[in-house]
Amino acid sequence: MANEHLKSLYAVLESTTDLLHKQLKGSYLEAATESGDDLLAGQITHQDGLPDAAATEKLAAQFAQIDLADYTPEEIREALQLILVKVIQVDGVEPNKQVTPDLMAGLATFMATTFLKHVPATVTVADLAAGSGNLLFAVMNRLQAAFEVTVRGIAVDNDPMLLAFADMSSRLQRLDATLYHQDALAPLAFSGVDVVVSDLPVGYYPLDERAKQFETAATSGHSYAHHLLIEQSMAALAPGGLGLFFVPSNVFRSEEAAGLTSWLTHRMHFQGLLNLPSTLFATQAAQKSLLVLQKPGPGVQQVRQVLLGTFPDLADHPAFSAFLADVKNWSATNLV
Repeated sequence: MANEHLKSLYAVLESTTDLLHKQLKGSYLEAATESGDDLLAGQITHQDGLPDAAATEKLAAQFAQIDLADYTPEEIREALQLILVKVIQVDGVEPNKQVTPDLMAGLATFMATTFLKHVPATVTVADLAAGSGNLLFAVMNRLQAAFEVTVRGIAVDNDPMLLAFADMSSRLQRLDATLYHQDALAPLAFSGVDVVVSDLPVGYYPLDERAKQFETAATSGHSYAHHLLIEQSMAALAPGGLGLFFVPSNVFRSEEAAGLTSWLTHRMHFQGLLNLPSTLFATQAAQKSLLVLQKPGPGVQQVRQVLLGTFPDLADHPAFSAFLADVKNWSATNLV
C-alpha cells in the first residue's frame, strides 16, 4: 500500500464495512456504502435496531480515528478502490461491473492532457457507464492536478447499488459530481461536456426499438451496447470535445464493426487506438484498447496520422518513457 497514512483510512473503512456486513446481512457493497456515509455524517445510521449497541460503539470508535480533512480526494479514492476490490471478492461481482484499474485512468488522463489544447476554466467530464465512479473520479482528480482548473463530473448508471456507492465516494472526495440513475441510452438531461471517459460494458443491448434511434445499431437483431454508448457519449460532447473509451481490442474486427466504422469515419474524428498492456488481462479475449475520438468543432481536425500502438508494460520503465515521448512527438506533428 502507498503509505501508512492511506493504510489507516483503508483499515477503518474495511473494519467498519466488515462489521456492518455482518450486522445488516446485505451485500458487501451496501455495507461499504453505509460505512462511507456514516463516516461522512459523523454518526451511525440505524435501521430496525441495527447495528446493535455493541456494534455501534465499535463503529463510533473506529470512525473517531479518521479526520477526512487530513486526506486528499485522491487518497480517499484510492482507499475506496481497495474496498471495491474486496467487494468483488465477497459479492462475486460480474466482470462488466468490476473496478477499472488505476493504470487505465492514468492513460486516459495522459490522452486528455495530450489532446486538450485549449482548456476552459471549468472542465466537465462525463461517464455514461460510471458504475462505482472509480474511473471518472480518478480522471477528475488527475485533470484537476494537471490543468489546475475546476473539474465537474457527471455519472450515469442503471445500477442503483453501484451509483449509491459512487454518490458516497464523490461526497467523501469533496468532488463536484452530478449522478443520474437511468439507462444511459435513454434521453440524457445534459449536453455540452468537454470530455467523456468510459470503461464500456460489453454485450448486447436488449431494447431493439430504442437502439434503432442510433446510427451504430445493428441492421438486424440486438445491437452491441458498447457501440451505442460510444455514439450516445459523443452526442453529449460539446463541439471539439474528447471521447476516451476502453473497448474490446477486437472492436473493429467484430461482426457489427462495419456500422461502427461507418458512423465513426463520417461523423467523428478518429484520432487514436492504443492497445493496453496484455499483462492487465487474464485472457487474450478480455484485452482492451483505448479508443480516442473527437467531435468535430472549432480548432479540431482529423489527424493526418491516426495514433496507433500498444502501451508497454508499466513495469518496463524505459519502454514506457520512450512510448510517452513518442506520443508527445506525434502530438507536436499532428495536433493543431
